[in-house]
Amino acid sequence: MKLQTSDAFEALAPELTLVDQRVERAATIDFPIVSTLIEDIVRAGGKRLRPLLLLLAARSFSADLERAVTAAAGIQLLHTASLVHDDHIDRAALRRGQPTLNAQVSSGAVILIGDFLFAQSAILAAATNDTRVVTIFATTLAEICDGQIRETLDAHRLNQNRDEYDRRIYGKTAALFGGAAEMGAVIGGADNTSIGELRAFGVDMGMAFQILDDVLDLREGAQVLGKPAGNDLRQGVVTLPTMYYADLADAASCATVEAIIAGDETDDSVIDDVVAAIRVSGALEAAETEAFAYVQSAEARLSIVEDDETRGYLLELLNMTVARST
Repeated sequence: MKLQTSDAFEALAPELTLVDQRVERAATIDFPIVSTLIEDIVRAGGKRLRPLLLLLAARSFSADLERAVTAAAGIQLLHTASLVHDDHIDRAALRRGQPTLNAQVSSGAVILIGDFLFAQSAILAAATNDTRVVTIFATTLAEICDGQIRETLDAHRLNQNRDEYDRRIYGKTAALFGGAAEMGAVIGGADNTSIGELRAFGVDMGMAFQILDDVLDLREGAQVLGKPAGNDLRQGVVTLPTMYYADLADAASCATVEAIIAGDETDDSVIDDVVAAIRVSGALEAAETEAFAYVQSAEARLSIVEDDETRGYLLELLNMTVARST
């Protein structure tokens, strides 16, 4: 299910258009075939949730439009670059039902294009001429890499604990939401308390987003995400619903899950049976409860935004982000 358009997107449509223009200029490369592929990736970059979050965080105070747009473009390119590398690491041929760069050019070219986009995103962050923004950007990039390293090296164990899962999805998803909100608040000239609360709002939203993404992977699969149901499980990645299921299941069922995660069990019918068992076990609902606890925490943090309209837009963005679960 696609996120719907909203008052927030409509209200900031001119700024988001400027963001798109900055992103497309920054992503241009002097190789026609590759340039076309990059343009397709950039234009298919989703609903611009993270740039919108940055713009709204800046709007909550007194933002310089040019600097906010520049930073928002940097955040969008950073997100795009991370997806390029994620697809390469996962050997993914499709994203949202469309061929990935990974499916169209060599492995080395994918890595170099991802690096090029990372570099361009850093240039945009530096163009804000704000050392604090650059520091947040660099820290966010490091946290994204940490999350990906954890997913690559440490996500394939059924016996991992909740702290390990939280640290992984923080780096994988929530760090970029938190960094976007923090950069926007800094550009808006907010005080340190407000900057901290808006960053925490973004982190809470990102944690909820990823947990619900993990739920959708098992509940809907291709219908929503353009991937087969249980794709994370098939890739050997342990997510919160699978962890909850393992706590509820008998020894034989846990052994089957462990075999799938280890890559020893690849029979689609067996995996489909496990996905079906997870769906009726209560594990998805338990994970959703965790996600909506983050939503409630995020909502409470918006009290620091004095402008009613902007606060309403931020609440709307939060609700849109998590409405993917319905």
